[in-house]
Amino acid sequence: MTIYQHFRPEEKEFIDQVLNWKDLVENTYAPKLTDFLDPREQQILKSVIGQHAGILFALFGGTPNAERKRALIFPDYYESDEGDFQIRLFELEYPKKFVTIEHPQVLGSLMSLGLKRGKFGDILFEDDRIQFFAAQEIEDYINLQLQSIGRASVSMKKLPFSEAIQSAEVWKESSITSSSLRLDTVISAIYNISRQKSQLYIQQGLVKVNWTQIENPSFECQQSDIISVRGQGRSKIIDIDGKTKKDKWRIIAGRQR
Repeated sequence: MTIYQHFRPEEKEFIDQVLNWKDLVENTYAPKLTDFLDPREQQILKSVIGQHAGILFALFGGTPNAERKRALIFPDYYESDEGDFQIRLFELEYPKKFVTIEHPQVLGSLMSLGLKRGKFGDILFEDDRIQFFAAQEIEDYINLQLQSIGRASVSMKKLPFSEAIQSAEVWKESSITSSSLRLDTVISAIYNISRQKSQLYIQQGLVKVNWTQIENPSFECQQSDIISVRGQGRSKIIDIDGKTKKDKWRIIAGRQR
């Protein structure tokens, strides 16, 4: 099927899932709400659903700048609104004077409740305030089960979206060259570290591409990929701008600290 040609082999399973959702909406004439999708999954969904007449989609994650969003796939006569996405915003209440809670601890505690990552949206921080978005269907469960994060006792307060912490995502762009599009070479160029060091990061499981851990240094990078190296921050391949006279790839990269 030609649709698979535009994506990586490991993305086939998700593409099949999107096609199944589309078929379900076509056959039942009813909207389908997905779990929270990361930006790469949203991109795939846009590509797949966008090719089919009569079927539309909308994405919402609680705020306009949300990274993780739920998708609503629906027949073209259906009018969607925010309520259809069944998202809740919670703020954590904890003894702020005595403990510090960090992002990995929040995510780890939520995942330890036995729920999929797809049931949670963005986790937002501002000074000592911590908020997260979650699917409405798990609201009662997490209210009951989430009682501590690390050594801190926590409780949750439900808030309207208008009170969500606004994340300001800033990418610092630069033009770099890389001898190939291999992941280890690209990381070396973007983060200005040796190739040996970039290979070590990859082998130690500290590198993700599009929110998926990659342990193969020869993995080939593509335009729009989001690369995350633990301890080094996130980067984005904004554009692959052909080759230089010395046969190196010219890449426009954005970097986030």
